[in-house]
Amino acid sequence: MRPWGLILTAISLLFPFIWFGGVAQGRDVVAVASQYMGIAALIAMAIVQVIATRFAFVEWLFGGLDRSYIVHKWLGILAMGFILLHDTIDAEMPNLGRQNMLEELAETLGELSLYGLLILVVITIATFIPYHLWRWTHRFMGAFFVAGSAHYLFILKPFKNGDPLGLYVSAFCVVGILAFTWRLLPSAMRPSRSYVVEKVETTGNALSIEMTPDGKPLRHRAGQFAFVSFDGSEPHPFTISSASSEDGRIRMSVARLGDYTSRLHKSLKTGTHARVEGPFGHFECPKKGPQIWVAAGIGITPFLAWSQNLAETAGPVHLFYCTRDLNSAAHLEEIRSVADSFENFVLRVHTSSDQGRVSADMLLERSGLDANDVTVSFCGPKQMRKDLLEGFKRQGVTGRRFRYEEFEIRTGIGLRRMAELLFKRINLPDSVQSRLPRQ
Repeated sequence: MRPWGLILTAISLLFPFIWFGGVAQGRDVVAVASQYMGIAALIAMAIVQVIATRFAFVEWLFGGLDRSYIVHKWLGILAMGFILLHDTIDAEMPNLGRQNMLEELAETLGELSLYGLLILVVITIATFIPYHLWRWTHRFMGAFFVAGSAHYLFILKPFKNGDPLGLYVSAFCVVGILAFTWRLLPSAMRPSRSYVVEKVETTGNALSIEMTPDGKPLRHRAGQFAFVSFDGSEPHPFTISSASSEDGRIRMSVARLGDYTSRLHKSLKTGTHARVEGPFGHFECPKKGPQIWVAAGIGITPFLAWSQNLAETAGPVHLFYCTRDLNSAAHLEEIRSVADSFENFVLRVHTSSDQGRVSADMLLERSGLDANDVTVSFCGPKQMRKDLLEGFKRQGVTGRRFRYEEFEIRTGIGLRRMAELLFKRINLPDSVQSRLPRQ
């Protein structure tokens, strides 16, 4: 993750302290602290709205859209903490005057924003709640931010909207509202491309979807992903599993991982119209040096695109394709064909059904590469990534040489683990613990 986005976020949250010294003079410190909590929540939520636009500069600041969404999640949780503290701590100050009807309405809007955001944050981090329900309710996040902004603008406070502090926070409110409005626009009114599904076929346990542009094509780099909406459905992110072509054709390979992708496997037909927004992502093939690529299941998709762009001088590259069995391996013959064409590209298929789990030691031994020189690129399940990362660290492969993409738009905060620890303290039976929702 690039530091620039985090630095700017921290500066944005701390900058109001320049003026809070004057605001605090002669006033209750606790009440002033509550005022800051409310302001910090608004600033954090405004940045959350900006990140949700998926503008190119957001990716640049945070080092990729995947990293941006991590910040998006934690900023939302931080904002919720600020709001709860603001509501819990008495923020009322004497000598501010009596409220009129508009200011009383602003108080009500503040309460509405608090409880609305609290519900939405809980839905977001409780990842056992279905994706389509989360996606639908998440739209209201911006509406509650608008309510919170109205609360700030019209409520009685120890400074005026025209003061430097007031103007600073108001600017974030305006930017956040504009960002929310942008996301409400139909996809055809935002930067996107029109495509038509040309070919649909099953490969292993994945659905291969080839599309041709209906107008100006998408230009992408190997390994990037895009958000796709088929026939007006909700957009979902999928890695582009083909390198960029002259005619703009793209291919996406979709595993059956949930309700939406299961429906695609059953009902997607040729001729279906699609809107493609992107490309996104900074998961790109290293230009030189010995490499190990580790693909688990549908994690093969970025490496398919990488392999099509390999230079004759690249490598050596060892691709470990981890799959349950050979019948489940998507695009296996295609990747074998690429391996046959490049002397420095070696494909090793690892079937967990009869070979067990992979480890960093095994990968280094089978590739014959030196841990001091190799770069590892991984795409697959989170727990597998963590295990391999720890294993490669023990072998001397630094974190900078273990590359991956956090391809999770929505993540939890360890609710299952927290619940397990709680239930162990109260000696809840294992049979009950086993029914806890998994993230």
